[in-house]
Amino acid sequence: QVQLVESGGGTVQAGGSLRLSCTASGGSFSGYTVSWFRQPPGKEREFVSALKWGNSNPYYADSVKGRFTISRDSAKKTVYLQMNGLKPEDTAVYYCAADRGLITSSLYIGGHYDYWGQGTQVTVSS
Repeated sequence: QVQLVESGGGTVQAGGSLRLSCTASGGSFSGYTVSWFRQPPGKEREFVSALKWGNSNPYYADSVKGRFTISRDSAKKTVYLQMNGLKPEDTAVYYCAADRGLITSSLYIGGHYDYWGQGTQVTVSS
């Protein structure tokens, strides 16, 4: 069973950058799809990005394509979300999630993931 620990959130001005980290403890990400979701204030949780194990093609929400990059460092048991060109509408609590055996259509749905981190706050000021 993998446990997820996020870090890297903070407050930045619009146009700035942050890099979020999701580190596995009690195991590794071997075989897991790891994704990022976010929950803006007063809104429902939404999919941001995903990286399937053994598949180098990442998945992104349209709202973050071209600005966010997901990557993995297996040696460090860490998945990153590099966020550039941040906008006030990116303000949210960001969560990483992981699970095995997800088909592509399931990647976008938080309910299909069994493992979640505690969340990290990202605030983008205008």
